Amino acid sequence: MRRADRLLQIVQLLRRHRGPVTGDAMAEELEVSVRTLYRDIVSLQSTGVPIRGEAGVGYVLDEGYDLPPLMFNSDELEAVMMGLRHVQVRGDEQLIRTASDVIAKIAAVLSPEARDEFIEAPLYAPDVGVEPIPSARIELSDVRKAIRGQNKLRLIYEDAQGEMSERLIWPLSLTFFAQSRMIVAWCELRKDFRAFRTDRVTHMEVLEDRYRENRVTLRNRWWKLELARREKEAAEKAD
Repeated sequence: MRRADRLLQIVQLLRRHRGPVTGDAMAEELEVSVRTLYRDIVSLQSTGVPIRGEAGVGYVLDEGYDLPPLMFNSDELEAVMMGLRHVQVRGDEQLIRTASDVIAKIAAVLSPEARDEFIEAPLYAPDVGVEPIPSARIELSDVRKAIRGQNKLRLIYEDAQGEMSERLIWPLSLTFFAQSRMIVAWCELRKDFRAFRTDRVTHMEVLEDRYRENRVTLRNRWWKLELARREKEAAEKAD
């Protein structure tokens, strides 16, 4: 790895962590000696990069510092394009258009060489043989806005048996599976986390009322419970 690339990677590594990162951990990830890592830190600090810390304790990057825009390496460009291609295949109509807009914006500001690498990235994740996702009966863009604003949603929901129910939910994420799209939420009726298929929501109303508990905290709690459930199911199958 060139030294200039390594210096960029150090900044990226520190941006990835909220707490101090030890020199040993950074050196191991970058595959350099700790002595080389310390020299690189000093070099970055001398150019004005606000890295705080010391050897043996750890380093942090002060908030507010940012790199010049779109300084992607080849691996990063391929990762971005792979994700965007997946959105173009499995996203809703607005997300598909948005993904195309993002590709155009990124390509417009890259160098000609980097642009070719980006557009021709050789990574794909096709859903071969998967049935088309059932169309949603609601505007998924409204769901995304509600998630960002932590607005509650009132749903009329039809379950797999055709039974209808009214739900008041706290939307946490919109999840795109191979065969369905799900709203992961806290359900006030069930007083528990639930996932609602968007093609079974017959009516949706975005309320001005907002839930107060942080959606990221709630989503992390749901994910821990989901992982525990999957581990339990795997263990039962193994038995």
